[in-house]
Amino acid sequence: MVTKTKIRFGNQNPTQSVTLHYTDSLAQEAIELYWKSGRDCYPWQVNLLESIMGIREDGLWVHQKFGYAIPRRNGKTEDVYLLELWGLHKGLKILHTAHLISTSHSSFEKLKKILEDMGYVNGEDFTSNKAKGQERIEFKATGAVIQFRTRTSGGGLGEGFDLLIIDEAQEYTTEQESALKYTVTDSKNPITIMCGTPPTMVSKGTVFQSFRDKVLAGKSEYSGWAEWAVEGIHDINDVEAWYLTNPSMGYHLNERKIKAELGEDELDHNIQRLGYWPTFNQKSVISKKEWSELKVNTMPRLKGKLFVGIKFGQNGVNVAMAIAVRTADSRIFIENIDCVSVRSGTHWIINFLQSADVEKVVVDGASGQELLANEMTESGLKKPILPAVKEVITANSLWEQAIVQQTLCHNDQPSLTEVVTNCDKRNIGSNGGFGYKSLYDDRDISLMDSALLAHWLCYTTKPRKKQRISY
Repeated sequence: MVTKTKIRFGNQNPTQSVTLHYTDSLAQEAIELYWKSGRDCYPWQVNLLESIMGIREDGLWVHQKFGYAIPRRNGKTEDVYLLELWGLHKGLKILHTAHLISTSHSSFEKLKKILEDMGYVNGEDFTSNKAKGQERIEFKATGAVIQFRTRTSGGGLGEGFDLLIIDEAQEYTTEQESALKYTVTDSKNPITIMCGTPPTMVSKGTVFQSFRDKVLAGKSEYSGWAEWAVEGIHDINDVEAWYLTNPSMGYHLNERKIKAELGEDELDHNIQRLGYWPTFNQKSVISKKEWSELKVNTMPRLKGKLFVGIKFGQNGVNVAMAIAVRTADSRIFIENIDCVSVRSGTHWIINFLQSADVEKVVVDGASGQELLANEMTESGLKKPILPAVKEVITANSLWEQAIVQQTLCHNDQPSLTEVVTNCDKRNIGSNGGFGYKSLYDDRDISLMDSALLAHWLCYTTKPRKKQRISY
């Protein structure tokens, strides 16, 4: 008796995406054309195409630019072929670019084969030029044309297109972008698609990474993004990570094929197979020089009570606590108390608050703030402040200003210094608010978050004036 093993499929939804609201999508039109070739789409390809081909009420593309990144051999270019197939039937002028001649030629051959499998005859229904570097298909019924090119700093100048494809986008340079981005300007409804994998240490392109960063930060208008990626480095044998980041697992990809790829280079495996975005040469938004200038060599004279900031990390793993207190020279001194696993409980926090001379406490982090607030009340402590989003935004902004204006000081705790001098900004809300994130997975940003919350509470609380009694 043969026992059938249940097939496990990869994650069909992006691990991270930004898509604009659309009233309708033309994806189904493209899919129905594709079906005529005898092919079918995977669910993730359908979902992604619906976002890419989303339109507004006036019929214009909701995204003028859309980028997506998927680990190798998942079939990332198939959605491009669907869009190009639709474009040929709609009379569009299309430019398909790639980094390598072999990639560009392969895409030409694949699209030509799809047309032939639909029943179209080369020479009758469409004409093609298969000379490498000059590949071209013209669809006679609509007059649509698609050209296949490798990218150069001058390629595309003087020509106009409706649809621009940037394949192998991790190699897309700023010089190439300068030559190509204007080629769709004259179109009544232009769209640019960038697809690829995260850049490796030898990748020369910077446009793809920059576009991703801007879209995820909410700083790129009319743009969309989707990716399948791990956030940090994973062991190469982490099967769960394979299924999380490879949507075609269970279809044409399987565990056996991935095991055959495994080698000694853990970073390369994470980039190529797990979609990891490395942080090569990233600079901290708070420099070591800026932070070191705020260091005190001897403990300053302190004034008043302590203000305590507590932050439960976004991943729900750790909780950090810091204090802030005014100094005699009108600065604010900050210091971290500790950062421990939430599994250790909160008794250490309660013990500190009961023994210290505390004015106010602020607690942030949805994973634990309500629970801690209740525990504080039950322990006879004052109810803490649970900040709203706008207050968290203010706290981050005040932190930045205090560093620039040198109105805060610290005693150079190694763990806090490592986090502060290796951080980047992240978008909060849609009105320009920001927070901070760590550049490295082994440095917990909650250390700095707790300190900046304590600083905010101290800064915004006016010092009590001593009452003077006159006779």
